[in-house]
Amino acid sequence: MTTRRADMFTEDGRPSDDDPREHGPRLGDERATLAESLRCLRLTLELKCAGLDAEQMARRAVEPSTMSLLGLVRHLAEVERATFRRLLAGEDVPKLYCSDTDRDGDFDGAVADPEVVAEAWRTWRAEVEFSTRFLAGAPSLEATADDPQNLHGSGGGAMSVREVVLGMIEEYARHMGHVDLLRERIDGRIGQ
Repeated sequence: MTTRRADMFTEDGRPSDDDPREHGPRLGDERATLAESLRCLRLTLELKCAGLDAEQMARRAVEPSTMSLLGLVRHLAEVERATFRRLLAGEDVPKLYCSDTDRDGDFDGAVADPEVVAEAWRTWRAEVEFSTRFLAGAPSLEATADDPQNLHGSGGGAMSVREVVLGMIEEYARHMGHVDLLRERIDGRIGQ
């Protein structure tokens, strides 16, 4: 019997009944559907990084790329913060890793140090927790926030919560392909 990549969910190659992305809310309203999609993508990031040490998390893709799993965790924390705290909630909080002088600080600072890895996960989880609470409490998906510098793809104007959440889903989805390839390069593990 041939094993297909789509069948590779667990160590033994069989789909897992305890996959935390399964059995979530179904047939919900639009907000619940968007929140569940985002929850599953976030869980995929955690699943793909599970069991890796600091060296593996910081291992770069291929030259000249600085992309690594750790860099992606840091990058997604930065994006969560910029999207939910800064844009939607209007909080005046600093960037986490990037700056005007180091626009790729999320990837550049992703070094093989257990404390750097632990800090990245703590920070990402805190930003995800904030984002989750914000989305649950938003008065409406039609509520808007102003994006005058076009940092979030608005064209320089207002964006609805709906647009912003869809953009976050797109951001995670784009990077999950990177995560798949990085994990496969580290130890050959595919799927999930």
